[in-house]
Amino acid sequence: MSTLLEVTGLVAGYGGIPALHGVHFSLEEGGVTTLLGANGAGKTTTLRALCGMIRGRGDANFAGKRLIGMQTEDIVRLGIAHVPEGRGTFTRMSVEENLQLGAMSRPTSRDIKQDIDRVYDHFPRLRQRRMQQAGTLSGGEQQMLAIGRALMLRPRLMLLDEPSFGLAPLVVREMFDILAGLNREEKVSMLLVEQNASLALSLADTAYLLETGRIVTSGPAAQIREDEGVRRSYLGY
Repeated sequence: MSTLLEVTGLVAGYGGIPALHGVHFSLEEGGVTTLLGANGAGKTTTLRALCGMIRGRGDANFAGKRLIGMQTEDIVRLGIAHVPEGRGTFTRMSVEENLQLGAMSRPTSRDIKQDIDRVYDHFPRLRQRRMQQAGTLSGGEQQMLAIGRALMLRPRLMLLDEPSFGLAPLVVREMFDILAGLNREEKVSMLLVEQNASLALSLADTAYLLETGRIVTSGPAAQIREDEGVRRSYLGY
């Protein structure tokens, strides 16, 4: 596999106070990389800096393009889809209208109906609720819609921020099975931020651990999962 995303020396923060101090990691084409760490470690800040929501310094190279300093809409056009914590659906619009909005940044409107049907194949419950207002969906269904809307971009890379947040365990397991299928069958690369470290490591190929805005350890996800010292020190299980 070739490197799709290479991040080096990433510095970013809020109100002039840095939350990231030279973060570095890479992600392979077709792979799943997870960023782990406690609340406040800088995981969400990393995703926001990569998709242009906050300003950053350093280098983030995506398929030959430098992301730092690029406008969010241009980053989206490169094929990077951000699924933020809290889902971010348009609550007064229907499920299908939300999916149609997901395709607005595509350079062509061809095959949108086919792609909506593809999302429904991944998430059959959304097909059943296609005309229902998004705000009336359950938490799990809203998360499915947020991921489905990101898929409408036909992304090369999905940035996933806490996809399990607030969901029942059975729904979380279903969600991660679907994400694994998308990665395996459609080769969608994923950068995953997830508080449930055990679950994240079961999906990912590679893991990086953040502590107070710095990478403190990294390695194959299977190796991190089996390292008792790492688990006790950083992952809390």
